[in-house]
Amino acid sequence: MSNIILTTESGADLPNEWTKKHQVHVVPMHVIMDNQDYLDGSLPVEEIYDYYEKTKKIPSTTATNIHEYTEFFKDIKSNNPGCAVIHIGYTSKASSSFQNAILATEDLEDIYLIDALNVTGGLAAIVMYVVDLLANDSSIEPENLIEEINAIVPKSRLAFVPGSLEFLKAGGRVSNLAYLGGALLKIKPRIELVEGKLVSTKKYRGPMSSVTERLFRDYLNQYDLDKRQIYLLYSVGLAEDIKKRMTTIANEHGFERIDWIQAGAMISTHAGPGGFGIAGLEK
Repeated sequence: MSNIILTTESGADLPNEWTKKHQVHVVPMHVIMDNQDYLDGSLPVEEIYDYYEKTKKIPSTTATNIHEYTEFFKDIKSNNPGCAVIHIGYTSKASSSFQNAILATEDLEDIYLIDALNVTGGLAAIVMYVVDLLANDSSIEPENLIEEINAIVPKSRLAFVPGSLEFLKAGGRVSNLAYLGGALLKIKPRIELVEGKLVSTKKYRGPMSSVTERLFRDYLNQYDLDKRQIYLLYSVGLAEDIKKRMTTIANEHGFERIDWIQAGAMISTHAGPGGFGIAGLEK
């Protein structure tokens, strides 16, 4: 059996059944709502949207802190003597979480930190790739596994569109002028990870059913993807007929495995309800 323990953050949005099945340890980030601190994963996403409807305010989010990381890693090492821990972290360009992990492990041994330069499904795609590597070669040495991970990190591609600009506006992520223009023209930005940073790379106009299809087809044309796996992402509120259509498109393009991932509370706080995204690995 492998003596490597794989860890990541709640911002990967890995379903609980996946983490339990594959023994991936997840450290939670934080959502602050109405002056109360919730661990990401403990707060139903619907409560965030209800809170916004009542107050027109969105919760804030904070990174996993140094103390939490220290206790998280110490607990793993205590329960798995002699293990090596490989932590695949949320992009350092959008959160202080990875830097906190670095500070927390300065005096700990056999803990390897990798900046995934990605979030949600893009981070999940990397983690699940490593899960498969470990399943196929349980005797792989940590140094060799790290080389494999570093090689795949720049090949993880994530693109998404929010269902509404309201959360971006409320969080100060778009100006009032840009929000009003986007709302009136039904424009939705395409958000991608570029060198670890969340960047708007294109704008789509029209209903969400049309926007999601154009996003998916643009994504498939832009990247030469590994057809063994594709991850389709959604935030609560995305219409079921859109989800069915996206699954059909993925099937038409020959993806062997298609998995849907729901955005958790931390990601949903930024993206809002009814969003759609795609994540996969380039060949």
